[in-house]
Amino acid sequence: MIIDCHGHYTTAPKELQNYRDAQIAGLKDPSHVPSKGSIKITDDQIRESLENAQLKLQRERGTDVTVFSPRASAMAHHIGDATTSLHWTQHCNDLIYRVCGLYPKNFVGVCQLPQTPREPLANCIAELERCINQLRFIGCNLNPDPSGGHWTAPPLTDKYWYPFYEKMIELDVPAMVHVSASCNANFHTTGSHYINADTTAFMQFLTSDLFKDFPKLRFIIPHGGGAVPYHWGRYRGIAQDMKRPLLVDLIRDNIFFDTCVYHMPGIELLLKIVPVDNILFGSEMVGAVRGIDPETGHYYDDTRKYLDKATWLSAEDKKKIFEGNARKVYPRLKL
Repeated sequence: MIIDCHGHYTTAPKELQNYRDAQIAGLKDPSHVPSKGSIKITDDQIRESLENAQLKLQRERGTDVTVFSPRASAMAHHIGDATTSLHWTQHCNDLIYRVCGLYPKNFVGVCQLPQTPREPLANCIAELERCINQLRFIGCNLNPDPSGGHWTAPPLTDKYWYPFYEKMIELDVPAMVHVSASCNANFHTTGSHYINADTTAFMQFLTSDLFKDFPKLRFIIPHGGGAVPYHWGRYRGIAQDMKRPLLVDLIRDNIFFDTCVYHMPGIELLLKIVPVDNILFGSEMVGAVRGIDPETGHYYDDTRKYLDKATWLSAEDKKKIFEGNARKVYPRLKL
């Protein structure tokens, strides 16, 4: 089985965005009273949104199941207040639940969280419990920067996050470290903000004792770990100077990287630098890069093709990357 650990519902029916637009418009009116409201989307609309997109690409690329979550760039935790985020998050997660119900062999759910800058994490804990226990999701996406590119949240290693980590461990679920849209003009959302966040999260983990406090905590750093594999020597040196653990020891049971790297040299570097046991297959389709690479004639995000070309990997190693490691990181995945 080939498990894609990184997929977002980027093709959701337009009614979802219409709801969000109306919700945001309502925030401009001081008399507006937040109301969750409802979104009318039929099962046929969901099928139509997937059949010529994610499902079609699964069939064409020979993958089996996608770990599926709401569109990351649309989480936009910086918009509105805690009630705004809670209502938006619940609608997005409920839609993922419906997708998984319609296609239980193709998709398993990962939830968005109702994070709000400078707010307690009670809503996030409650939504995680709801999604895991009631909707049968297998993990969550955790935004290290709910401010949308201004980085006003505490580091992921701060005790602010500890109640949420305790709940993650109780439920035995991992978190993918995934920022949302950037409202800071200095940082393009998918081209720099995403990669910045991946790299920043890794550095926070490197310089802390978080995994001594939570040895069973598991994070997936997406997009191949951002700049981390490329600067592995720098981070090894920093860790050495700071008397921190060796990087291979730091990540062994707690930090994992996906293969959302969209050219062969990048995949080769990832496979050479990061231990095979810490790499999960991922494509992020349909996501940030949707076109065909003129140098190869293939879609940039068809990451299976890159791994198939990695002929130096043993069959056992490929099985770990395509399936085994995902089952280890997501123990609630039962397919």
